Amino acid sequence: MPETTQTETTPRETMSADELLARPESETATVSPDDAQLKAVLEAIVYVTEEPLSAIQIADAVGEPRERVEKLLEVLVAEFDRPGHGVAIREVAGGYKMGTKAEHHERVRAFIKSLRAPAKLSLPALETLAVIAYKQPVTAPEILEIRGVQGAGVLKTLLDRKLIATAGRKNVIGKPMLYKTTKEFMIQFGLKDLSELPTLKEFEEIKRLAMGDESEPPAESAGSATASSGSSLETSSSEPESSEEDSSGEI
Repeated sequence: MPETTQTETTPRETMSADELLARPESETATVSPDDAQLKAVLEAIVYVTEEPLSAIQIADAVGEPRERVEKLLEVLVAEFDRPGHGVAIREVAGGYKMGTKAEHHERVRAFIKSLRAPAKLSLPALETLAVIAYKQPVTAPEILEIRGVQGAGVLKTLLDRKLIATAGRKNVIGKPMLYKTTKEFMIQFGLKDLSELPTLKEFEEIKRLAMGDESEPPAESAGSATASSGSSLETSSSEPESSEEDSSGEI
């Protein structure tokens, strides 16, 4: 009979699923030294630029392939999305921009208010901007029909702040000027595109808070743009015309 020998086996280290999920991302997905250096450059670029830059713009500027830049930007987005970061990198208005995370907005806003007087749009300006955002392109007479008051001063304020821009003329009698929102509008409100506009019910809540009337109930439903805007925006129709030109502060 041939002699049999029993081989000793070293038990393998086991790891539970929870432990695997808890491992830092840097251990599960690493980048090469060259990619790490470029990733740091991309992070700096997104940080210092005021306007969102697309992956194509960044790739052209640094002289790298678009695919490589897009891949590293995705890594950056994932890294800053972790709870340990107070800022995030996200797509805004067709490009990448760094900003504070939503869960920290209240504390950051309180800090900013402690430094200087709050800067915001006047209520008439906010109402007019809402009409333009939801009905664009829209003419001044159409805005007047919805709001019930003249808004020449407000339109000038919004144009000066580059939140709206002209969009040609409507092909009707008199050929009135058309207005639309701008890229600056999306940047100021942190929107990727117009599909991320808040519902009309949410806009009603913003307007209510701007008025400081906590007792006023919000709109019951979003409804159509015409119905909700027509009923809610008429609340300031009795305001004096001088309030239309209130241009104190910025958003």
